[in-house]
Amino acid sequence: MENYFADPLRYDGGMKFNRCGRSGVLLPKVSLGFWHNFGGVDAYERSREITRYAFDHGVVHFDLANNYGPPYGSAEETMGRLMDDDFKPYRDELFIATKAGYDMWPGPYGNWGSRKYLMASLDQSLRRMHLDYVDLFYSHRYDPETPLEETLQALVDTVRSGKALYVGISRWPLEATKVAERYLREHDVPLLIYQGRLNMLDRAPQQEGILDFCADHGIGFISFSPLAQGLLTDRYLNCEATAEGKVCGIPQDSRMSKGKFLKESMLTDDLLATIRAYNNEAQEKGLTLAEMALSWILEQRGVTSVLVGASSTQQLQKNLKCINN
Repeated sequence: MENYFADPLRYDGGMKFNRCGRSGVLLPKVSLGFWHNFGGVDAYERSREITRYAFDHGVVHFDLANNYGPPYGSAEETMGRLMDDDFKPYRDELFIATKAGYDMWPGPYGNWGSRKYLMASLDQSLRRMHLDYVDLFYSHRYDPETPLEETLQALVDTVRSGKALYVGISRWPLEATKVAERYLREHDVPLLIYQGRLNMLDRAPQQEGILDFCADHGIGFISFSPLAQGLLTDRYLNCEATAEGKVCGIPQDSRMSKGKFLKESMLTDDLLATIRAYNNEAQEKGLTLAEMALSWILEQRGVTSVLVGASSTQQLQKNLKCINN
């Protein structure tokens, strides 16, 4: 692939930015997630094409985690290659996030929320991504065993060390989020953002009060899995659940066909009926189901951005249309 020179009109193409809570950070309404399609099993040139397209259209926020792949760590290694090949001249325009909290290496110090794990993981992530610092470092999940103060002080110290500029939490329960907000504020490292699963099929952050808490306390919110791993697209509209519990018509290249994160058993008659009803509503509005699903999230109080994955530039192009709805 030829040398990369970013589109000089990358900020004039329609991308809109939202302020992240009460911070100085502006995030694009649509951000690029590296959970799928950027691992060691994926074609590097395709990942490179997607990332170039994203940046050329104002998507400056890239979201990673230590164990994204597969294999673990390989999405960050892809990010490191991308930095070397294309994005080093544009580092100061990018807002790069990574996380630690799920299993990464064997033994007691390769998982959860201890200071030792978080600090070691961030050091490894920086080496893999060929970065001196990340813009945002998350506790990827709540650890019910490690004292909250230990996890939170580790986040504070990543900022004080210069290895992260901001910190966030992902998938923490509301009461623990309240503790995190207070502790981090009192230690002069405000909680920048909360990452949670929010989509039209899963509204837990709204129902649990997390979105309202974030909005009321100047914390940003970014939604992962905004299309419910493809359920809120046209991919499964023609599927049919059989009496034997099987599903006919699953696309061969879909996440459900791989059966790792999206199981065939999830696609019940009731869920299919709900998806089709949403699709009818979208058509009445002149939108695709995916466009409506992404737009719905961005309309919710407190939401800063949505994280989308992409297996092609064409898919990303479709998802970016939601910023104009």
